[in-house]
Amino acid sequence: MKKTTWLKLVQIFLREQAIFFYLTISGLVIFYVVFNLYQLEMEAYWYATGLFLLFFVIMLMVRFSQYIYQHKIRQQILSSIEHNWQQLESPESLIESDYQEILQSLGKRCVELSTQLKNEKQESLAYYTTWVHQIKTPISVMQMLLQSEDIEEHRALSVELFRIEQYVEMVLNYIRLGSNYNDFVFQEYNLNTLIRQSIHKYAAQFVHRKLQLIYKPMDITVLTDEKWLIFIIEQLLSNAIKYTYQGSVTICVTEDKKLTVADTGIGIAPEDLPQIFEKGFTGYNGRADKKATGLGLYLCKQAAEKLGILITVQSEPGVGTVFTLDLARKKLEVE
Repeated sequence: MKKTTWLKLVQIFLREQAIFFYLTISGLVIFYVVFNLYQLEMEAYWYATGLFLLFFVIMLMVRFSQYIYQHKIRQQILSSIEHNWQQLESPESLIESDYQEILQSLGKRCVELSTQLKNEKQESLAYYTTWVHQIKTPISVMQMLLQSEDIEEHRALSVELFRIEQYVEMVLNYIRLGSNYNDFVFQEYNLNTLIRQSIHKYAAQFVHRKLQLIYKPMDITVLTDEKWLIFIIEQLLSNAIKYTYQGSVTICVTEDKKLTVADTGIGIAPEDLPQIFEKGFTGYNGRADKKATGLGLYLCKQAAEKLGILITVQSEPGVGTVFTLDLARKKLEVE
């Protein structure tokens, strides 16, 4: 909402009242001419003119105060237009009445479209939630079949199947974060427990890529949403594994509740760093990989903002990348 200065308000008001100034000046000039033509006493003219101008200034000041008051009322309505769009003052002219009818009609239409969109999003979320749960069944069956015989071909297929499962989960999380659906449940959690869940999920990936995992547990409790914090950690681990061809991935937690995921991978180009959290941005590494969606880090950023977590990144090409989650940036309280 754009705020207008007092000087600007005065200028706008005077410009809107210009026609009354012109009429007033014209009337005074006409009376002056008539008094002169009939050779009337000019003293009476100047006396009447003085009284008229005094009355005109007083009325102008009263009108300006009403003008400012009405402006403030409209600004208050504008600040929460979604709820107050029907609270406009009674129209003072036919033009205002016509405009208010237009606004009322547009407001009702917006409410109808908003309700329709909300219902469609809820239906879409319900569909994709069902779809994700249904698709997990054949994925689990295929995983069991591939684990029945430990051969290189089955291990390679298991890796690809794991990636399919990741993309399926990403679809659901993308829909949830982009909708009005709120499934955040804040509680106190042991951070080590959440990290171990993420590590367990990616254990096979570390083995397959022959990467070393370095993690020293710390007994730290955080107030967060379990599911979404695990999602963020898993996405960071997924990226670390994807772009690290040799070396290690290190998970570190400090006493001031900062969690870092560092790798010895290919790093991120300096020109790409400011954009890595943007929707659909893949950067040089993503374009070279040909499989990047540009959604993983975007969803991490969106989820982190809703959890009150500050996520930052430092990287050097050829050396590695470090993502940091500041879990103590905002003080949250359990309701």
